[in-house]
Amino acid sequence: MNRERRKAENQRRAGDRGQWASKTEYVLVVAGNVVGLGNVWRFPYLCYKNGGGAFLVPYCLLAVVCGIPLFLLETSVGQYTQEGFITCWRKLCPLAQGIGYGNLVIKLYDFIYIIIQVWALFYLASSFTSKLPWASCDNTWNTVNCVGLQSLSNETVNHTMLTNTTSAATEFWERRVLVVSGGIEELGSVRWELALCLLLCWVFCYFSIWKSVRSSGKVAYFTATFPYAMLLILLIRGLTLPGAWEGIYFYLYPDLNRLANLEVWIEAGSQICFSYSVAAGMLIVLGSYNEYNNNCFKDCFWLCLLNSGTSFVAGFVVFSVLGFMAQKQGVTVDSVAESGPGLAFIAYPQATAMMPLPQFWTVCFFLMLIFLSVDTHFVTVECFIASISDLFPKHLRAPGRSEIFVLLICLFFFLTHLTLVTEGGIYIFQLIGYYGCTRACDFMALSQCLALAWGFGAERVIDVIEDMTGQRPCAFFKLCWKYIIPLLTLISLVLYLVGYTHLKLNNQYVYPAWAYGLGWTMTLSSVLMVPLWAAGQMCLTAGTFRERLHILCRPAEDPARQRRKTGEEEEEEEVTVELRTSAVTT
Repeated sequence: MNRERRKAENQRRAGDRGQWASKTEYVLVVAGNVVGLGNVWRFPYLCYKNGGGAFLVPYCLLAVVCGIPLFLLETSVGQYTQEGFITCWRKLCPLAQGIGYGNLVIKLYDFIYIIIQVWALFYLASSFTSKLPWASCDNTWNTVNCVGLQSLSNETVNHTMLTNTTSAATEFWERRVLVVSGGIEELGSVRWELALCLLLCWVFCYFSIWKSVRSSGKVAYFTATFPYAMLLILLIRGLTLPGAWEGIYFYLYPDLNRLANLEVWIEAGSQICFSYSVAAGMLIVLGSYNEYNNNCFKDCFWLCLLNSGTSFVAGFVVFSVLGFMAQKQGVTVDSVAESGPGLAFIAYPQATAMMPLPQFWTVCFFLMLIFLSVDTHFVTVECFIASISDLFPKHLRAPGRSEIFVLLICLFFFLTHLTLVTEGGIYIFQLIGYYGCTRACDFMALSQCLALAWGFGAERVIDVIEDMTGQRPCAFFKLCWKYIIPLLTLISLVLYLVGYTHLKLNNQYVYPAWAYGLGWTMTLSSVLMVPLWAAGQMCLTAGTFRERLHILCRPAEDPARQRRKTGEEEEEEEVTVELRTSAVTT
């Protein structure tokens, strides 16, 4: 009877809010979200830069004490409350609902990463030519300082004579794709080719999420698995290239002395938060579409293992090709190793242009890059829309209205993001990414752990997970939520503020003072949501300070208690019906 009642309850929730059609869809969407660009263009470079194989020590340790506990905490919160990252706090710790609003603001800034899809799509279209445009200096955008691949790959060239020159790949990126202006004050005109790519990306995003999880779950069958096929192809090709093992040596050679550097540990923790998508609210929303009895405890370990394993393998893909490029140019690997856009849009395309069948390998790489970005982006938009819909369910979940709401959101941000495809768009992208999306997550992780482990109660979180999964997490998780994660995130925030440096584009361009002020405003716009909401609720609640704190740190609505109450009421109704039937029969 309990199983039938729970099934009926799940069906009612699925009809009102939506639910994953199968466990496979949930796993694929979460995997597509957490396995993203950071696994390919950030982790390998961090590993090489911070001690090679030695970097795996702080990375794995912090994955165990921070990444996995936070992943489990957020997923179980969503599954328990069946709510988005704003309204879930009403059922946990109403005082902390500002965390949800802070996450909402961060999502607005996170949307800018769609521009990476735009650039990759432009490169993909440029790859279908008889000669790759970044391989030579015979193009209209090239300057007299341009050096083509033939000159770079000629081992007889004295490379000290090339210090004042620019590679053809760099000029294609800066002068053809971006057409970089003189500064953020000079936005220039909209690049119509990039604007068209931006439109295609938002159209794809809309049709991926217009039916909420009913459509995004189906899309993930392809978008989450296709990058792995491309990654495998590129891995096999990379390992067979001359010079590949020299690149892998640079990638993994352990430098144990680097472990004494505190910055290495901070960067390892930052990579964990970035690649696991913790403290961003998305795992809460994705978990909220699960059935109540889904084993999120087991899912957590496998998905985290998949994420870290993909990062490690991606390092072989990247550095095998960089080793090949270094050998062709007659230089060391460290002189060609880059991270971020520099790796994806300069170093790697330049390396593939040196291979036989360069068009094929370039297409494989940019298809992988596009689908890695696509997954993360449409999940971010879906979580943003789902959390707003949870605030206004009667208005935004009515038949026909949800699709219109999604369309309006996509259209609005398409028009807003046209600033990113101007000649000064790269300055805006770097400013928002540096101030709006990065450090705020550390503060959210700290606030989240304090609210759940101390406000709601770590022991209650353990009880909730046991009630849902039938498995009781060990005391280690409680220790991480209450002490280790808050301490580490607080240390990271303090060290960041102490060692803060202004953003510089390519370590050269210095932003004007008003831009740095705007950047800090973006950071504070999400961070201040937490204390401002808490202060407002304390002022509006009646009673002494202690009484108000007690009220606001306790669930306004306990889902488990509500679920038990509903079950008891149904049992009473069944007994009443049976008694009435017996009376009539008699």
